[in-house]
Amino acid sequence: MGVGTKERSEQAGDFYGVGGTVAKTLAVLTASAAVTALLSGASLAQETAKPAAQAGAQNGQPAEAAKADTQGSTLLDKIMLISRTGESAIKALASVSHIDQEQLERRMATTPNEMLRGVPGVTVQADARRTASSINIRGLQDFGRVAVIVDGARQNFQRSDHGTQSTFYIDPELIKSVDVIRGPVANTYGSGAIGGVVMFDTKDAEDFLKPGETWATSLSGRYETNGKGWTTSATGAYKFNDNFDVLGNIVYRDYGDYKDGDGNKVGGSGFDVLSGMLKSTIRPTENSTLKLGWIGNSESWNEISGGKPAYDLDMKQNTFTGRYNLTDEDKSWLDLNVNLSYNKATLDQTSLIPLGGRFDPITGRPVTLPAGSKTTYDIGTFGIDVWNTSRFETSGINHELTYGGDWVSDDVETTGLAAGDAFYTPGGKRNVGGAHIQDKLTWEWLEVIAGLRYDSYSLKGSTSETSGDRVSPRITVGVSPFEAPGLSGLQLYTTYAEGYRSPSLTETFISGLHPAGVSFPFLPNPNLKPETGKTWEAGLNYTADGIFQPDDALRIKAAYFNNDVTDYISGVQLSAFDPTSGCRRGGMIPICYQYQNFAKAKINGFEFESVYDAAWGFAGLSASIIDGHTVSYKGVRADLTTVPSAQVAAQLGFRFFEDRLTVGGEVQYNGKPEGNAAARDYTLVNAFASYKANDNLKVDFRVDNIFDVKYANPLNATTTSTIYEPGVTFKLGATMRFGG
Repeated sequence: MGVGTKERSEQAGDFYGVGGTVAKTLAVLTASAAVTALLSGASLAQETAKPAAQAGAQNGQPAEAAKADTQGSTLLDKIMLISRTGESAIKALASVSHIDQEQLERRMATTPNEMLRGVPGVTVQADARRTASSINIRGLQDFGRVAVIVDGARQNFQRSDHGTQSTFYIDPELIKSVDVIRGPVANTYGSGAIGGVVMFDTKDAEDFLKPGETWATSLSGRYETNGKGWTTSATGAYKFNDNFDVLGNIVYRDYGDYKDGDGNKVGGSGFDVLSGMLKSTIRPTENSTLKLGWIGNSESWNEISGGKPAYDLDMKQNTFTGRYNLTDEDKSWLDLNVNLSYNKATLDQTSLIPLGGRFDPITGRPVTLPAGSKTTYDIGTFGIDVWNTSRFETSGINHELTYGGDWVSDDVETTGLAAGDAFYTPGGKRNVGGAHIQDKLTWEWLEVIAGLRYDSYSLKGSTSETSGDRVSPRITVGVSPFEAPGLSGLQLYTTYAEGYRSPSLTETFISGLHPAGVSFPFLPNPNLKPETGKTWEAGLNYTADGIFQPDDALRIKAAYFNNDVTDYISGVQLSAFDPTSGCRRGGMIPICYQYQNFAKAKINGFEFESVYDAAWGFAGLSASIIDGHTVSYKGVRADLTTVPSAQVAAQLGFRFFEDRLTVGGEVQYNGKPEGNAAARDYTLVNAFASYKANDNLKVDFRVDNIFDVKYANPLNATTTSTIYEPGVTFKLGATMRFGG
């Protein structure tokens, strides 16, 4: 546990105070139940196992339908909401990926990074505090360039420092599925996401309850060798009637510092987390649904300075969501959705030791930060999102017309002592909103998507205000012209889309003197221009069934993209010796630091994703290659530091004993980004196994980084020191489930 964890738990109220005790008790109960059930369940496994078709028929489902549910369906066939019209990933004319519950369980994820591992074009950056993550899509990240959405709620927490600038916190145990949309084609989901959108959907009672059940509960426990970490989770669901059900979940994690591939401990990588969720589904009428949810998160960890714990950090986050859907099959124009959300995140940072080598950010005088000094980052985000889809036909052309609007407001308040880190993340208010309209037209082998989005924003700091607006277009054309066997499942498309991101509060209003190491000024820039992403993309989708045997399926998605981000914002050093720079020497060294616009950032790349599925097992191959650079207004070219590794990831799994046993492995090659002197090539090999002893017990096993490779995420090259990722890690977990 982190320093001071016990004291914080006692002060945090009943939920956080007793959570650790409850969780550890559940861990013991789960382990005992798992051993008992394993001894009895293993001998009964063959007796209780039934073919999928037979089991489906006994549940009142035709054998053929049950077979269709378990065979011939791949991950890319799963329904998602890329265009907010309910299409699958393989049918979407865009670069999208879907990660479902089965795959999440197979990954045994402890952090968001592990949930998204192997998704083409997506990299997760985190420093030693592994649970605070920043998502990079196609070389773009931080300050809202990638929108992270949990049950419709935007995650906009930001604490500026060396390394990641925008982070989010979500426990993988709460998540049912993850949808990734790459590029500004996702602008119907809100303003600013010029890199893309990542949507996390939490579990529902209907996902947890089996047919005919009114209640169910599960207990799970997991141990990891690297960091000697425990995870304990308990879930319960109850169906009051056909119109009302509820689900609750509590998760506790306690992890020590992990070791890298050389066996060295990585200081500050230990953490303890208590997370909880309540979610209810109400069906007021046959054609309407209301989902109400709460997610709570309490996390603590230490940050290291000079090899010793220097800061104790305590994060509290509460997310409240309400999602309403109204449809009417007799009125095809009505498919109304209303999302309301409020996300409150508070991070308390307390110094554990006196910290010298500091400078007052106002006067520049040397000071010592006394032990117990506290900085608080408080961000409240309110959001509303309303849209409707109308379906109709004109002259043989089918239309899916989606239109709506959204608004997000951030209220940022940062407090702390002089010589602390509070000024890095200036307080203020940020409002972004917009309206969109998009028509999806389908005629035989031709599909066209045309849309417009209007964005506006306003920023208000302590001394100045700024605002702006813009209209961004999107046009996509897809064709499926082939009828010959082997080509009938091929679909080609091309897209042009634009997105608009306003400057953040930090980029606009940061000011003061660098408080540690050396002293130099940070200059605010209220004249920053918003970024505009302009993306061309060409891609293909391919589906084929019954290739080698009647029950197999192949799905392929591939795309090439070229993204020009005009007026790209990045931090630059200005020389006090250059009278045109606007920098005046105010610190120890003759430089200033300021966020400024570049003429553009040019990013291009290729993405590939494929899934093969059959009764005997599954296989997958994905790849992404990304290159990028910035260009100043004077035409000077420089490498873009946020370009991630090139990746090639392969997965192979086998199913035995009528799908009760699954075993397999993964290989991921990561190539050094061009221009990143700190990066290295590396290859990771992982293995996994899952055994369902009976309907009530499931055991999972996984080994990550089998060959104990010492490696670092190239995106962490911007931090003050290299942070190496975990070495070999063994994971063993068991889940007991009861229902009736």
